[in-house]
Amino acid sequence: MRGLQSSGEVYRNPTEVKMSQIVMPCHANHCGELSVGQLLKWMDSTACLSEMFVYFLRRVGQVVNIKAKVNRAFTSSMEVGITVSCEDLFSSCQWNVCNAFATFVARRTEEGKVQLKQVIPRTQTEQMEYSIAAERRRMRLTHAEIITDLLSSNTEYQGAVSAERTRVESVELVLPPHANHQVSTFGGQIMAWMENVATIAACRLCNAHPTLRTIDMFHFRGPSHIGDRLVLKAIVNNAFKHSMEVGVCAEAYQGAGALRHINSAFMTFEVLDKDRKPRTLPRIRPEPVDGKRRYQEAIARKKIRLDRKYIISCKQTEVPLSVPWDISNQMYLSYNNVSALKMMAARSNWMLSSEKNKVRLYTLEENQILCFKVETHVTVPAEQAFHLLSDLRRRHEWDRHYQKCDVIIQADEDDTIYRVATPCVSKGGKGQDFILLASRRKPCDSRDPYLIALRSVTLPTHPATEDYTRGEVLCAGFSIWEESNAVTKISYYNQATPGVLPYISNDIAGLSSSFYGTFYSCNKYLEENRDSLAILPPSDL
Repeated sequence: MRGLQSSGEVYRNPTEVKMSQIVMPCHANHCGELSVGQLLKWMDSTACLSEMFVYFLRRVGQVVNIKAKVNRAFTSSMEVGITVSCEDLFSSCQWNVCNAFATFVARRTEEGKVQLKQVIPRTQTEQMEYSIAAERRRMRLTHAEIITDLLSSNTEYQGAVSAERTRVESVELVLPPHANHQVSTFGGQIMAWMENVATIAACRLCNAHPTLRTIDMFHFRGPSHIGDRLVLKAIVNNAFKHSMEVGVCAEAYQGAGALRHINSAFMTFEVLDKDRKPRTLPRIRPEPVDGKRRYQEAIARKKIRLDRKYIISCKQTEVPLSVPWDISNQMYLSYNNVSALKMMAARSNWMLSSEKNKVRLYTLEENQILCFKVETHVTVPAEQAFHLLSDLRRRHEWDRHYQKCDVIIQADEDDTIYRVATPCVSKGGKGQDFILLASRRKPCDSRDPYLIALRSVTLPTHPATEDYTRGEVLCAGFSIWEESNAVTKISYYNQATPGVLPYISNDIAGLSSSFYGTFYSCNKYLEENRDSLAILPPSDL
């Protein structure tokens, strides 16, 4: 990807790799569309050269363009971002097909664990992707815990089709064309084989050709090599009204050796009628013990997919701004909360609106959305500033807009839900209250800031009342950078909403400098408490 750095110099990312392939009949499925297995093989090859929740659909004769680059390297793993677009050579039309993120882990050497060379983001887009990669990594690592929390033992099973009828098992021999230069089987080849057996399993339930809609996390547990026999197993875990989930696993063995579990994935299929609309599917009757567990886990994964689709794809201009919170969507709300703040902070076109005694107010107007940023420096260690600003219950000590703040739910160490009451802006009016999710993040490394992200959520236990007007915050929070052991840069961001704008409009218009007084008080509060022990909300609230 070519881009302009802040210096104006044209820059090309050294990790970026591009591949273009024309879709031939041998690459197509029964509908004449590009086989998902083939697309996964191309994506894997491109991602490997660069050193997955995915959606699909392309036809014979079109060109598939695949672009991959390293977004971020951690200690021994890296995230590779993959973008797939399609091109019609006759009409010159191009369109996006899907985006995916692949995680690669460096193999140990005789000297021990490998320390990867770090990626240095140069452009605004790369800085944004670099920052959000840490959030995606955090989400991947906690995915299994969320599934466990959602499992229920009280599900009632209905339907006549036995899941055993859909079971598929197939064996493939890994040959040299299936492997890379390290004689390990291409991940894309394994994914293609897995997609094939999953499609057969789906066919057995619906007695028709199914269409693959999503793949929920290919999880590679270990490598396979030339000469391995790969045992590929698939079964329909659950069937919903218009979709079904197929679980797939791949195991490897050599000779009389033991089976090694090397990969697993969950694929969602639909069956389309002649009008290309989803058909109603028969219900599944799971087998005892493991079948019932898979049945329940499929329900949990479907709920997570729906929560994730709603929360992450929700456009910023849509209303209502608040999103319902519950334990099942906590991880995705937290991800969305922090990612939105990171994206706002990564913008480079902030305009300095006013400055007083080294406290600066910036504004950013884009697509009819107004954002503002207040920036200052304090002589307090960054970690201490982070702990002090994280506890919103003490914000009234320096921010006159925070009249009262109570903890409603302490979800975990990093996520807390507060109710904040603010005073009335105009005479005779009512004060506002906000239900805010506060998500904290410590840096992954020295090139990350401390973050405190805020956004509105809704709770059925705390509806709006007659005493207050319910306000909403779409995206706000603090970015805290350590500039030295004693000096910290604090940036406060807020995307102006009708509930927030009355408190800052005069400052933005240049009719007031109250922002200076607020952040002068913040500076004083931090310095007076620089040696105190920050007390965080109790975990059992």
